[in-house]
Amino acid sequence: MPARTVFKNATVFDGASIGAADLVIHDGRVVDIGSDLDGDEIVDCAGMSVVPGLFDCHVHVTVRDLNIARTEQQAFSLQYFEAQRNLSLLLDQGITSARDAAGADLGVKQAIEQKLIEGPRLQLAIVMLTQTGGHSDLHLPSGGQRSVPMMMEHPGRPASIVDGADGVRRGVREVLRAGADVIKIATTGGVMSPGDNPRHTHFRDDELAVIVAEAAAAGTYVFAHAQGTEGIKAALRNGVRSIEHGYYLDDEAVDLMLQKDAWLVPTLSATRAIIDASDSGVPIPAENAALAREAFEAHKASFALAVDAGVKIAMGTDTPPYWSPAASNLNELALMTDLSSMSALDAWHATTSSAAQLLGYDELGVLQPGKLADLVVVDGDLTDLRDLRGRIRQVWLNGDRVR
Repeated sequence: MPARTVFKNATVFDGASIGAADLVIHDGRVVDIGSDLDGDEIVDCAGMSVVPGLFDCHVHVTVRDLNIARTEQQAFSLQYFEAQRNLSLLLDQGITSARDAAGADLGVKQAIEQKLIEGPRLQLAIVMLTQTGGHSDLHLPSGGQRSVPMMMEHPGRPASIVDGADGVRRGVREVLRAGADVIKIATTGGVMSPGDNPRHTHFRDDELAVIVAEAAAAGTYVFAHAQGTEGIKAALRNGVRSIEHGYYLDDEAVDLMLQKDAWLVPTLSATRAIIDASDSGVPIPAENAALAREAFEAHKASFALAVDAGVKIAMGTDTPPYWSPAASNLNELALMTDLSSMSALDAWHATTSSAAQLLGYDELGVLQPGKLADLVVVDGDLTDLRDLRGRIRQVWLNGDRVR
């Protein structure tokens, strides 16, 4: 019989509120929360907090860092060994569920499920569909292409460049056939792609309508890399479920998010990481570094605007957990509170129950009797968001301790 494990003397954040309590898990699920509870095994959590398993809704586990010059010199298959390490590092931080926003293919997810490698529960996009000249089109002025592994076509990763209503329909179907759980598109250019700009609007309404309809027919949803104002609005008008980044929001875009009940995954860490990489000597083109600096300033105001309006926020980073010894996906929580009116409790909510709702996980993101026992033991007070990575003491996934 599986042991009945009780977490004693804890401060419990159940996904909505915080309070002193004991918590019991058994056979992979939460079975009780209250006082003076008993069990076969006791975890003393005095001075510590217990929170639901954490989410990162925007990762790229096959990517190491932002050094494209180095990446172009590595063997194609190295990305899968990078993914193995990166998935382990996500668990180190208490991230038990993640959405890979392009790069990982079905084999990575199957390797986790078959326990060949360790990692969080993973939702896959596989590729980011983009128009010719869009964010995934790595065509260079020289006529060549950047060799970014997460974008390279192979048997498990279909082509990502699609155009016209018929082209996008086929593209969505090919990605779903390859094993995608969700569909990712780019409705604007990006900071790091050659030849476009974050403010450029990509895909027309007829193309977006087809993409969303095809995803809905397969019982899933669309999320959009959307940085510029008009591309954000186009995505929202056509039923995209979440806006990723949202650098240049305005009042109309925020109103649309509220009307459409859409989420914002702000990835505040992303532009900050590009700026830090450039400052540390990573060979990032000057044009891209300048775009990142400009976008970061706009992003701060846009994020604060969305938070104040009551837009639903889900945590995502778009940033590797291995960038430097001080780097952590969990730094996003402090950024969210530093750059807006969000409280620490709001940040935890965005990283647990709100993120679970976005990704469609009914049994995750909360600590309630009957729910799956994904939980994290964190040293100290949850109102303190400093050095969260260094304060993770235990990580439990499906009722099993994995850290």
